[in-house]
Amino acid sequence: MYRAYGDVTTDWPNIAATTMLKREPSMNLKGKWEYEDGLMLNGIYQIYQTTHDQRYLDYVKSNIDQFVNDKGEIKSYQADEFNLDYINNGKAVLDLYEETHEEKYKLAADTLYQQLLKQPRTKAGVFWHKKMYPYQVWLDGLYMGSVFYARYQREFGITDHLADVVHQFLGAYEVTYDAKTGLCYHAYDESREQFWCDKVTGHSPHFWTRSLGWYVMAMIDVLEYLPDELTGKQTILSNVQALLQALRQVADPETNLWYQVTDEGDRPMNYLESSGSLMILNAIAKGLRKGYLAEDEWGEFLNKGYTAALQQFISIDRHQYINVNKIAHVGGLGGPNKRDGSFAYYMSEPIVANDHKGVGPFLMLCNEMQQRLAQV
Repeated sequence: MYRAYGDVTTDWPNIAATTMLKREPSMNLKGKWEYEDGLMLNGIYQIYQTTHDQRYLDYVKSNIDQFVNDKGEIKSYQADEFNLDYINNGKAVLDLYEETHEEKYKLAADTLYQQLLKQPRTKAGVFWHKKMYPYQVWLDGLYMGSVFYARYQREFGITDHLADVVHQFLGAYEVTYDAKTGLCYHAYDESREQFWCDKVTGHSPHFWTRSLGWYVMAMIDVLEYLPDELTGKQTILSNVQALLQALRQVADPETNLWYQVTDEGDRPMNYLESSGSLMILNAIAKGLRKGYLAEDEWGEFLNKGYTAALQQFISIDRHQYINVNKIAHVGGLGGPNKRDGSFAYYMSEPIVANDHKGVGPFLMLCNEMQQRLAQV
């Protein structure tokens, strides 16, 4: 019998992956090509790489195949929306291409790569988050688009745009960075026209933990796809090291986890949020495994945070299914709902369980931690 809440010795990767196979045999319930579904499949694939359990690879393939036909056409994908979110699932497409070498996966990946070559940009050359969000840079977009941008080029021996990958990461850091805290704001409006932005800096009003989670995961992930001699790669590493240090300063000292509005943990209604916390811990865990972070500096912090995350966020129900709790359902700026980026806005979004934006990083983190514990 498993404990209901948190035990680092539990085989979380297999329990969590098996949960998805049983509880959600198909991710196509909405019929949409959505980034959080790809995030979850990336987590399943990473567990497959560790366990070599064929069921997990089959699960990734069966779900992606519901969207990618034999011609490589992607169901519900709209290239002319220039939405960086659409690119994220390309990582799962590349996983399958590497596993199977089926041409349809390369064709689908080609389509997504071509979007990036045509993606609208700020005057400084950083991708717009979406066509409907002109001149706006969101931290989320680096994870959605620019990691795939680098990985695709490495996969197919392209070097033409690797410098542009670096530019995306360094450019986004420059325009969202806050010198006082060392953190990066959720978004930036180059035009200074959006009602939510500071008219001097272009920054959105607050630091949002999930956006920071996306960004630190993206920086850790992209490093393995960039050649060491590439100008700017070391700066990306330095930036993620600095940003993680800044995040450490505002982590909840009792748990080493993070609040929904990152640096305002003492405000009423703010809460420890799972998806962003799990993303940041995953970036730290992978950063340690890859040698980007120092064990003596980060190991104990990570271990404490992981133990607390299991206790705060994870439960096992009567079906022996994993539940990832305390997930902020969405978080954005502008749009039809006129989201203003205020503290009240971030508190107003629903808190849910088992959204793939939380499940995905939990799958990744528990897989990293299982490998870590096996080395002890």
